[in-house]
Amino acid sequence: MIKRLLVLGVLLTTILLLSVQFRQMNEAQAFHTKDELAYFKAIFRGSNGLPEANNTLFAASGKCVTCHGYDSDLIASIDNNDVDVNVVDDWRSTMMANSAKDPFWRAKVSHEVLVNPGHQTELEDKCTSCHAPMGHFNAKHIGQTHYSIADMVGDPVALDGVSCNACHQIKNDSLGLLFSGNVKYDTDYFLYGPYPNPVGPPMIQIGYEPIYSTHINNAGLCASCHTLITETADTFGNLTGDQFVEQATYHEWVNSSYNNNISCQGCHIPRIQDSIIISADPPDLPKRSPYGLHQLVGGNTFMLRMFQENLNNLGITATIEQFDSTIARTERMLRYQTMDIELTETSRTTDTVFYSLKLTNKAGHKFPSGYPSRRAFVEFVVMNSTLDTLFRSGILNYNYEVSGHNADYEPHYNMINQPDQAQIYEMVMADVNGNKTTVLERAKEPLKDNRIPPLGFTTTHFAYDTTKIAGNALSDADFNIENSQEGSGTDIVHYHVPLNGYTGNLNITARVYYQPVPPKWNEEMFSYNSTEIDAFRDLYQSADGSPSLVAETALGDITIGMDEVELKVSIYPNPFSDFVVAQYQGKEVLDFILYDISGKLILRQPVQSRQRIDLSSQGIKPGVYLYHITKERKSVKSGKLVKH
Repeated sequence: MIKRLLVLGVLLTTILLLSVQFRQMNEAQAFHTKDELAYFKAIFRGSNGLPEANNTLFAASGKCVTCHGYDSDLIASIDNNDVDVNVVDDWRSTMMANSAKDPFWRAKVSHEVLVNPGHQTELEDKCTSCHAPMGHFNAKHIGQTHYSIADMVGDPVALDGVSCNACHQIKNDSLGLLFSGNVKYDTDYFLYGPYPNPVGPPMIQIGYEPIYSTHINNAGLCASCHTLITETADTFGNLTGDQFVEQATYHEWVNSSYNNNISCQGCHIPRIQDSIIISADPPDLPKRSPYGLHQLVGGNTFMLRMFQENLNNLGITATIEQFDSTIARTERMLRYQTMDIELTETSRTTDTVFYSLKLTNKAGHKFPSGYPSRRAFVEFVVMNSTLDTLFRSGILNYNYEVSGHNADYEPHYNMINQPDQAQIYEMVMADVNGNKTTVLERAKEPLKDNRIPPLGFTTTHFAYDTTKIAGNALSDADFNIENSQEGSGTDIVHYHVPLNGYTGNLNITARVYYQPVPPKWNEEMFSYNSTEIDAFRDLYQSADGSPSLVAETALGDITIGMDEVELKVSIYPNPFSDFVVAQYQGKEVLDFILYDISGKLILRQPVQSRQRIDLSSQGIKPGVYLYHITKERKSVKSGKLVKH
């Protein structure tokens, strides 16, 4: 009898729980509309979070991942060294994949709308054409006149960014002819690829026919979004009829020596000669070669790290490990494929030492290129024989801004002889009144554009009208000129360093750093408030603003080039009160060197991993300090420390 009662009790409890669960399910279904439930299903059903949604024209990446993603049988997308090289996992942690989720871009669109609210419809329509092309162009295809940020946020295909179809569905009859977000897409559901005789059935099952076409490797495929010309409005919001070249990476490439032999894809989708089975279905596919690695590497480690650190908040589908790979590839491209520098001491007197620093652009476009927030700068430091600083230029302060930076912008220099002068390579925009602006719709002309041109770039080329040099660089005899000939892709900066009576040995370091989102650019935007701007401000203020090292060289006893990643040194706490700790893997003995902000040497001592470095007895006052860690006089890591 007792057992029957227990069984009955269990059954009643189970029925009760099931009824509660059923009621909760009904409540959940009642809470969300059918459209919302369909949206959530489309977003989360895909492999590892990739959306499996379709619209009229395009399919999101979740439709492609089954065949072109990771193959658990380790047959498809495996190179000759048994390394997985599938296109989806390489792509999903790139700026292209996350273009519609980019919080910096969303904040900037919001900024533009707040400045000119009457232009919101046109601004958002233009901006989504490149950052959310599969949502934007589908809307136009079905008759919608404009596509907004609100449309994009509710559109899983649009949120897939510059996804598979966004490139492989571009037609071949307008390459290099359409710009500013104007893209001509195929509406017959053809997807173009680089291999002859494609196998059709697997793709036909999802509604597309694969077509062989060489244009998929043509640089013109990138032109529609990587040359952008905007309309100019005055400070009252009235369109003036003027136009401004916001970016012209494609035309910079056209105006270079690379336009006949290396396309955009040649660097950003690098080829390997391995024979690869490119799809997991059907199982008997022939191997293809060469194979394009869809790494789509640029130079923006700052935003990649922001994505990586905020995966859930930003709705990112890539993993931390996938971002590690993309960040590492980005750093390698910046460090080894972007720029060479050469430092020469040209003469020395009792009062002054003279140096020339030659920078050579190795990219197929200007450096920096693209969106005008991006800048590079030169850090130049001269030290005496005991490594006490005699002269410095281009040093970052605690806020990651260049010390001595002019209120508006730093001009281009041919010669630098003062510590508050710094060579910064950038484009600075002017409004209709000739004042500096970071509002794109107010931009009328460049006040400054000294971004280093690519090899072969000339002012007589037909594309020069969209790739102009502006400001002091125009009169610099060393800028893109060698032996009186244009097109060198170089700049030479001359440093005249006062010695103030010092006659001993000198140690000089020169480094080029890159900042895609520097503090100066954000000042104007951060004076406004919106959901998007406030969200990005919070992310920005908590992010590591350290710039990316592009190139370095040295003269004297100092050697450079220690691989910081090898030791992975970290210094904590920062800010500190009485001590700091150097932490790294291994038993190496390193030198910890501390300077005040003027470059005066405060402390030098050997350290081992997890060793406490006592600073309480050094008389250090609250403020900002510079530290440098070396191994056998070889640079390992540099940074800033803040004392409470």
